[in-house]
Amino acid sequence: MLFLFSIISCTLNAQNSSRVDSITISSDSLSDAESVFQKVEIEAAFPGGEMAWRKFLEKKLNPNVPVDNGAPAGIYKVYVQFVVNKEGNINDVKALTNNGYGMEQEVIKLIKAGPKWVPAIQRGKNVNAYRKQPVTFQVEDESFSITSKESYVFYTGIENPITITAGKVKPEDLQVTISEGNIISKGDGRYIVKINRPGRTVIELFNTKKKNKKS
Repeated sequence: MLFLFSIISCTLNAQNSSRVDSITISSDSLSDAESVFQKVEIEAAFPGGEMAWRKFLEKKLNPNVPVDNGAPAGIYKVYVQFVVNKEGNINDVKALTNNGYGMEQEVIKLIKAGPKWVPAIQRGKNVNAYRKQPVTFQVEDESFSITSKESYVFYTGIENPITITAGKVKPEDLQVTISEGNIISKGDGRYIVKINRPGRTVIELFNTKKKNKKS
């Protein structure tokens, strides 16, 4: 079983934007008479800058979305595009990537639920402009652990209390089976093991979100 957790990182790349005017007409969310800039002198920005954006991500983004949806270990960069109008309102949010596992949907939901942005500026005036925003999800391998009174030893005829942790996998998403005897969940990763006879015992852990197992 691959036990996984995720972190996020992000960048705001306004300082790297080219300075060439390019005008298109927006979609239904804006009037056809209004222009939407693809390139501007100063890009639209999250209020408070990069540090505020990072804090917003830490507070609002669910970094475990790819884990909960069974994404394999790796780094996934999501790009979303949207329009920031002259008043800082967000329109026409859509994904430019297709990593799957719920990541694009999570970022779109985040952008739509966020505050107004600082509008883009062209020739000293606020303008409607497209904004492309990256958000990176990282899913990494994580080990599991089984803690008991005596490591790797169970006794027959008595209750053997153990605690199982599996990285960022929630206890309620963990299914545990045993090859000999019985194992009873007491909640919050705590279990009671009862062994029928001496010998080798195998405990298997299943992440029910991933349909995989680890022995």
